[in-house]
Amino acid sequence: MMDERTRRTDDSPAPAARRSLPLPDVRALSRSHPRIAIGLIVVLLAFGIYETIRWMRAPAPGRFPQGALQTVGAATVALGDIRVIVNALGTVTPLATVTVQTQIDGRLMEVPFTEGQMVKKGDTLAQIDSRPYELQQAQFEGQLARDEGLLSQAQLDLARYQKLSEQNSIARQQYEDQVWVVQQDIGTVKLDQAQVDQQKLNILYCHIVSPVDGRVGLRLVDPGNYVQASNSTGIAVVTELQPISVIFTIPEDDLPDVMPQFYAGTPLSVSAYDRANLHQLASGTVSAVDNQIDTTTGTVKVRAQFDNTDNALFPSQFVNARLLVKTLHNVVTVPTSAIQRGAPGAYVYMISADSTVSVRQITTGPIDGDLTAVNSGLSAGDRVVTDGTDRLRDGLHVSVAPPAGQPAGAPRAQYKGAGGQGRPSSGPQGAPPAGGQ
Repeated sequence: MMDERTRRTDDSPAPAARRSLPLPDVRALSRSHPRIAIGLIVVLLAFGIYETIRWMRAPAPGRFPQGALQTVGAATVALGDIRVIVNALGTVTPLATVTVQTQIDGRLMEVPFTEGQMVKKGDTLAQIDSRPYELQQAQFEGQLARDEGLLSQAQLDLARYQKLSEQNSIARQQYEDQVWVVQQDIGTVKLDQAQVDQQKLNILYCHIVSPVDGRVGLRLVDPGNYVQASNSTGIAVVTELQPISVIFTIPEDDLPDVMPQFYAGTPLSVSAYDRANLHQLASGTVSAVDNQIDTTTGTVKVRAQFDNTDNALFPSQFVNARLLVKTLHNVVTVPTSAIQRGAPGAYVYMISADSTVSVRQITTGPIDGDLTAVNSGLSAGDRVVTDGTDRLRDGLHVSVAPPAGQPAGAPRAQYKGAGGQGRPSSGPQGAPPAGGQ
């Protein structure tokens, strides 16, 4: 029965999938012909390794096939102006921030300003009850009038005693004593006058005015409160906004370029940009430089003053300051995107007349936005690659793509340096201008 069941199982029809793939039975071969099975396994492994290596060496989708021209973006080196700018972080600082406080004690009767109001110097900010000081003034004025009468009487007696003393009608001592009585009365009158003036000043202090032009902050004390001169809170804070300043720090290495111009009275331009360093808020000039370097940071503080007529700068605002140290005129400029950096230093891919690229090592100078000054290695009229440098190698043929929005057959526009002093191209399209390397 075992043989019959086994034979019936072997005679059963095979599935359709197995019938469609007539593969050798490895187990049967391994039992009957072990060497053939091992060889078959080795062949299958070798085929799998070959396919894997071929797949890994295949070019990635989107890459250029071998020998095809690679399209790159290019720009023509030109002569232009480069601004030497020192970038720094700054804080908007008012030229004057005054906490308005009372100088006398009294009840606060009125606070006529509106919070956030722009005020002028001398505008009323608060009024304190002045009646107690007016009464004291009247009292001291009465005392002054009485002492002035005593002084006049003493002076008349002195003139009378002087004549009698000259006639030897009275003792000399009596005359001399009267002289000192007059001096005492003069001192008493001066003291009374000072007390009267003190009360006049107190009455003047009852009328509190703004000491500067600026904006009033929030009210710190409400009317009806009793204010005292010893109170440090104050009544309000007035901040001067026009003009206003920005304090920023520059490295000590930049002082040799800044200080000679500052001492000579040359205006040093400063531009203030927003926190994102995208939008210019105001333009001003350097007004002061600190007298010592911060040894912990190696920087020195600089104050720049701005008119701020449009109130674009707000106190304690964070800004990016750009100090224009000098301007380099008629220098070789190249787009910053064309400069590559590697083991040999700074270099560019220069496009020759036959549309091949070569590596050209350069030395760079100051950077002004999208432009960089080139001290050596390039000259005006040279063409350099600005886009697509990651696929380039020395001696590779390239195709220069036209600028965006320009037809492929249109004349190539030359890149102009800062200041618009680019030299016009004189050569045909695809060739460098005359005089180029």
